[in-house]
Amino acid sequence: MPRHLRLRALSDEEIAAVRRLANAEVEDEDVARRARIIAEMFADPALKASEAGLRAGFRSPQMGPMWVRRFNTEGISGLVDRERPGRLPRHGPEVRRALIELALQKPREVGYPYDSWPLKGLQKAFADLHGVHLSDSTIWTWLDEAGLCWRQQELWPDAEEYFLSGGASRTLGLGTT
Repeated sequence: MPRHLRLRALSDEEIAAVRRLANAEVEDEDVARRARIIAEMFADPALKASEAGLRAGFRSPQMGPMWVRRFNTEGISGLVDRERPGRLPRHGPEVRRALIELALQKPREVGYPYDSWPLKGLQKAFADLHGVHLSDSTIWTWLDEAGLCWRQQELWPDAEEYFLSGGASRTLGLGTT
């Protein structure tokens, strides 16, 4: 039978920090979710780490034990993401926020001839307004992560000429889930 993973003894400062992180509206929601695992286990010592992880909002029962082990060895700093290998992101969070804000506006309000955004139209408008070209896959990924989805619609004939210069007769328009 597997051993029950236990939370180590916490200092008063750690308890206060975990509660503050768990209840805070922080920039990094992941850190708050991880802190909620520790707070749940501190409040109920009989609670299993896997169950605390599920209560905190993780989908996998393995995430609770993973974060408890890291917290037990590293303390509060163990709840923060570690440096990851690979290329640094090309665009910062302010570019992502600007794209999402633009996508949530009606195209006609910013001078583009659509009822909803086609992908190429959103891409061109963002480049025009912010001077940053974003790839199709970056736009798709960021909008999907923000909870926005694409729906199929008819493209206006004059808009097709405006952006696609002889492109397809159908396009995708932005909608919410």
